[in-house]
Amino acid sequence: MRVKISADSTCDLSAQLNEKYNIGSLPLYVVRDGESLRDGIDITQEDLYEHHDKTGRLCSTAAVSVADYLAYFSEVLKEYDEIVHFTISSDMSACYQNACIAAAELGNVYPVDSQSLSTGIGQLVIEAALMAQSGSSGKEIRDEMNILRDRLDVSFVVDTLEYLYKGGRCSSVAALGANLLSLKPCIEVIGGKMEVGKKFRGSLTKCILQYVKGRLCGEEGIATKRIFITHSGGEQISDELIKMVCKEILKYQSFDEIIVTRAGSTIASHCGPGTLGILFLRK
Repeated sequence: MRVKISADSTCDLSAQLNEKYNIGSLPLYVVRDGESLRDGIDITQEDLYEHHDKTGRLCSTAAVSVADYLAYFSEVLKEYDEIVHFTISSDMSACYQNACIAAAELGNVYPVDSQSLSTGIGQLVIEAALMAQSGSSGKEIRDEMNILRDRLDVSFVVDTLEYLYKGGRCSSVAALGANLLSLKPCIEVIGGKMEVGKKFRGSLTKCILQYVKGRLCGEEGIATKRIFITHSGGEQISDELIKMVCKEILKYQSFDEIIVTRAGSTIASHCGPGTLGILFLRK
């Protein structure tokens, strides 16, 4: 039995990783001044930031439609027996609902609500791809991923709350307080929703290094197979900072793989530039 693993573009895996693990990708939409653009195809992160800097307006996002899912799943099923498809948390988007509607019409499609975002989804996608390679069925993979998602540790530090505030993802009080106090908050994904966690004060570099230490130092329940460093770009995120984060990670945990990825346009449109997170699994 041939099982295809696929995901929405919100999983933020690179083209190289998609190719390595034979993962399909379906883009969400980024809406700029009324024009719907495909994430990673028609619009880049830099386009988003430039638009905001010039106009003060943010781009919005839209879910993959039922029609898009039907077209994509139908095409994949010509070659594969089953599909396991991952979406961003159902609390953040209608993607999962739309995927389920399409799956019910076609059959042999198993949507997975990741209850996560970005490379939190990516962790599940890679594990699913490994199961598919070993001969597991679509149902077996879906059931295992519905368990594994509870072990995800997904968080990130934002340089500014402006994007999250304007996009309706945090309150005006939280945004104002963070700005007035020059705080860099850690946003955590818990139960499929984003929550404000620990807040850091100082330069972005200092805050990120404190954040990495806080997530990893002395933690014995971490699965050290793989960790993602995922960032949204911007002038704040330099190659030097990425190297510093890699070194900081290895101070506290010995991961088999440290994978650096760039957040796609959908995720970047909500968190803005200067965002960085470490995403891993717990035992």
